[in-house]
Formats: sequence, C-alpha cells, structure tokens
Amino acid sequence: MSRKRSAVAVGAATTAAAVVVRDLFQREHSLLRNFPLVGHARYWIETFGPELRQYIVAANDEERPFTRDQRRWIYSSSKKENNYFGFGTDNDVEFTSGFPVIKHRTFSQSSAPASAPEAGHEVVLPCAKVVGAARGRPGAFRPTSVVNISGMSFGALSGNAIEALNRGAAMTGALHNTGEGGISPYHRHGGDLVFQIGTAYFGCRDADGRFDLARLKAVVAGAPVRALEIKLSQGAKPNLGGLLPGPKVTAEIAEARGVTAGRDCVSPSRHAEFSDADSMLDWVELLAAETGLPVGIKSAVGDLDSWHQIADLMATTGRGVDFVTIDGGEGGTGAAPLLFADTVSLPFFLAFSRVYRIFAERNLHQQITFIGSGKLGLPDNAVQAFALGCDMISVAREAMLSVGCIQSQKCHTDTCPTGVATQNSWLTRGLVPDDKAPRAANYITTLRRDLARVAQACGVDHPGLITTESVEILDGRRSSRPMTEVYGYSPGMGLPSDADCAEITRLMSDQRQGGSAPPSATSAS
Repeated sequence: MSRKRSAVAVGAATTAAAVVVRDLFQREHSLLRNFPLVGHARYWIETFGPELRQYIVAANDEERPFTRDQRRWIYSSSKKENNYFGFGTDNDVEFTSGFPVIKHRTFSQSSAPASAPEAGHEVVLPCAKVVGAARGRPGAFRPTSVVNISGMSFGALSGNAIEALNRGAAMTGALHNTGEGGISPYHRHGGDLVFQIGTAYFGCRDADGRFDLARLKAVVAGAPVRALEIKLSQGAKPNLGGLLPGPKVTAEIAEARGVTAGRDCVSPSRHAEFSDADSMLDWVELLAAETGLPVGIKSAVGDLDSWHQIADLMATTGRGVDFVTIDGGEGGTGAAPLLFADTVSLPFFLAFSRVYRIFAERNLHQQITFIGSGKLGLPDNAVQAFALGCDMISVAREAMLSVGCIQSQKCHTDTCPTGVATQNSWLTRGLVPDDKAPRAANYITTLRRDLARVAQACGVDHPGLITTESVEILDGRRSSRPMTEVYGYSPGMGLPSDADCAEITRLMSDQRQGGSAPPSATSAS
C-alpha cells in the first residue's frame, strides 16, 4: 500500500513540476508565467464563476438575469413542489425606486380564489381576444392559454429541449413559437405552433436563400401552425444579424432551415421582402391571404417613427397586422455582443407602453392582440404586462429553467452543462424529454394559477382585465405613483373591448372556484 501511495505522490509531483516548467516558459499568459501552477486557480474560478455566485456569493435577490428566489420559484413550480416563501420578502421594498405594488380589493364581485397550495393548477386562462378576428382571417382563433412559449430555434436549443417544450405546450394548450430556425421533428409532438419568419427565411426559402411562398404554404399545411410571426428584431440583439458556424450546422438543423449542412448559416440584419412600413403591410396581407392564418410582427423597440408609420397606415389603408409581439431589451439570446445585450433597445415596460399608446391613440389597440416578451415568465412582471395591455405573454428563459437550465450562461459556447442550449450529443443526452416535458407543463400551469389568483385579488376574473389603476410604482418608502401616470395612460387604456371583456368574463365564470364557505343562515336572512 505504501508503495502505491509513493507512486501516486511521485506521479503527482512530476505532473505538477511539468506544469510549473510549462508555465514558466510559455508566453501567452503573464499571470501563469509569474505565478506558475497556482495561477491556474484564477482561470478555474473564472470558468465556474456563474455557478459559484449562484450558490455561494450572491444574495437571494441580487443575481441577474434571474435571482436565486426567481429560479427557486420556477424550479419548485416545475416539479409541483412547495413554491412558497417564509419569513417575508427579502427584496428591499422600502428603498427600491420603481418597485411595483399590486393593489388588491377588499370587496369584489369576482369569485374568491381557492387557498389550497395545489388548487388552481387546472384553471384555463384563454386569451381575451380572438387573434385575427378583427381582420376576418379564416384561421382566426382564440388561444387557450395566455402563457405561451417564446421563439427559440432548434440550433440555439437542443432537439431534446425543443421536444420537451413542445410536449409541455401540448399538455397545457400553450402555443409554441418555433423561433426563426424552422420546424424540426422535435417541434412535432402535439403542441400548436407559431411559425416565425426571420430575415433568412429559414424553413421557407429556396436554394438561393430567397423567400419561397410555395414552401411556406407546404410547411403550414404539414404542421399544426396557427399563426405566422414576422421577426423584425429581438430584444437582446435588435437589428443585428446572426451566424451559426458551419461545424454546428448538423444535417438535422440544415433540413429544418433549408440550408447546406456544414456551411456557415447566416441571418441578415434586414428583410429582403420589404423595406418600409408600407411594403411590410403589403407582405403581411399577402401571407394572410395565401395561408388564411393570422399574421403578426415581433420587434424590439428603439426609434418610434416606424411604429407611427405602421399605425397610420393601418388606420387609413385597411391593411394591418393581427398581433404585435414586443420584446424588451432585457430579453435573452443564445449569443449577442455585450453592447447590444446591455444597451441597445428599450426595456420591456417602456417599450411596450410607448408602442401600445401609439396604436391606442388611433383606436387600433382593441383590434390587435398584444403579446409581451422579455422576462415576463415571473408572476409580478406578468401582472404588470397585463395591466399595460398585454393579452398574452411569451416565456423563453423561464421555460428553459423549467426543463433544467441552471443559468450557467454558456449558451454561446455549445457547452451548456444541462443539454438545453447545445448540440453536443453527450450533453444533450442528459435532458430526457419524458421527464422534462411534465416540468414545462407544471411551470406553465402554476404561472397561470398565480395569475388567476392575483386577478381575483384585484377584483376581476382574468389577468387581461387588470388595469393600470391596480398597480402603483414605489418611489422609495415615502411616495408612489399610479402605473397610469408613470406610463402616460388614460383611464381604461390597456383593456380589451367591452365585448371582449364581457366574453372572457363569461368564459371564466364557467370555471370559478370559490375559496369561501357558504354564507351563514344569519347572513342569508
């Protein structure tokens, strides 16, 4: 035994000595040249920095993009475990400017929310609007879920992750946005799809990369596509093209996108089919006429001129989009330059409120279904979005967390340790769709349950009926401002039409679950 230990010690010493010698004479890293062997600890700590901060350094409400509290809520919700928190909030409510406060109503005509922790998972929250109805699209429909899965392409996410999300969407009636990477076999597990059309027209292009209407119609006919979304830009990399390096373009990815395997896959920064608001609306109407589907646009928000042009043309020409998806600058992506991820495009609440007001000023807001995207898969953010006029929300990173993402922030390296954002076959094998699909479904149903509870606490039966008057924004501990005032809304702005409000209230009344005992005999008399 002693000989073995000696041999191990000699081997370790020899290896260490070799590393020291190499470090002393290499010229690439000055740190290792000056501090051989021990300098490697710095690079090791840097490599595992995000993981170390998650569990050791950062407080519960400090880390970004998602705090430990937020991740814990998503993880426990996806597993249907106890997602309650004890001992009060650890957010710095008293001294944080901009903190939202939702104002509950003591007396209300809405049903009392059921109080048991497991109650409400079965609640159905359909959209308050029928997408495409205002413009008479043949494929107009009422989405069965106000919480849906945002656009994340196969290629950015692994096939197993896409399959888990699609199956989770099918279990909950949620829509699954394909992202701009086309429809893969992993998208065909029962979930209804929103087909996203990006600047490279992946999945609906010809051999030269041009948009191919015939191929689009074939794709729509062969998959459960409910709507088309034209991607103008996204929050984390607005007006920026993309590149999937050739080595990452597998045969499966090439088939889904309509490109050549092994070659660089480029997304331009602009669309070739239109160049301004007028030609874009022409293309929208062409796609709607040829497919019968509702057609919308997705965009981050910077300069507002284009939004004024779109709204003016819709108000005067009879052409228009059926839905608008606004992505905030805090939205995620697989890879983006730091400058774009940090500082280009407005954060969601400023972006959405400014665009919504432009359409509302022209009385178009009730004809359009508004979808919010950008860290809205948390109940408090979602409630604010609905109050500002969102009819639905799309969740991306939160859905990734529900199927195993640990926020290691390695999406751009193809080394995601949980197999979510990588094409490495060894890593993707760790994500088992049979296990993760129910977790995605549990997360969606739990978020819908909490949204229903908050709506009932605010005195309404559906989150789409929450108004800006129900939210105040704190300015430190001594003052606050109503959300209506903060975002420049007029009273009642943010709500669907009276007819849509009445219809969604009727639909929700069929599934009310009161949490109170029946009135006593004394009260009844």
